[in-house]
Amino acid sequence: MENIDNTLRKYAEQYETKDFLPADPSRFMHQVVGRENQETTAFIASCLSYGSRKQFMPKIQYIIDVAGNDVYNWVKSGSFAHDIPDDGACFYRLYTRHTMHALLSALRQMLDEYGSIGNYVKSRATDGFTAVKAITDYFASKGIETIIPKNTNSACKRVCMFLRWMARDDSPVDLGLWKDFIDKRTLIIPMDTHVMQEANRLGLINNKTASMAVARKLTQRLAETFPDDPLKGDFALFGYGVDS
Repeated sequence: MENIDNTLRKYAEQYETKDFLPADPSRFMHQVVGRENQETTAFIASCLSYGSRKQFMPKIQYIIDVAGNDVYNWVKSGSFAHDIPDDGACFYRLYTRHTMHALLSALRQMLDEYGSIGNYVKSRATDGFTAVKAITDYFASKGIETIIPKNTNSACKRVCMFLRWMARDDSPVDLGLWKDFIDKRTLIIPMDTHVMQEANRLGLINNKTASMAVARKLTQRLAETFPDDPLKGDFALFGYGVDS
């Protein structure tokens, strides 16, 4: 147990640095200024973060570029409709421009009603899990199921990653904008196949299928190593996978 904990601490310290940013989608929220702008940019970046980084990162950069680095107002004003028309052409992999248009339209409604993503989540959530549920519930109510999971049965990896970016403070990577209303100790690890494989290799869990239940189980185990900040373990598992 001690050796595993030391391994996790070593990799967390080694990989949670500014050097992590250039190759990671978390970099995009650092390219823009303003709380609401960073939230909105981070949310869209998290939605597009699947598959090959070489393919999806240019798509995120495209949005920042056409928005003139003001993604919040690009969405809130409806300007996205010019740059991402509501048609069936492919935007990225399974996401058509129609799919993206529907997502951005639903997000625009949230911004119109609540002013920001943070204000919406704050009105609905008290911890990491209820924050995930608030986000999935909202977009499910708008008929968005392709990009945002319709419920919290799945691991909701990208939603959990977005919440990590928003709630973890004292990090060169994560912004900590929501630290006042989401305690980072309640966050849930963004679990995908890679994270699950590395966690199994280290003996932290013994599961073959990613789900919210398994993600919460792994997070509880990481909290034994990092009691004040379990998601330091996300960097540790990433680094362990790179180096081993």
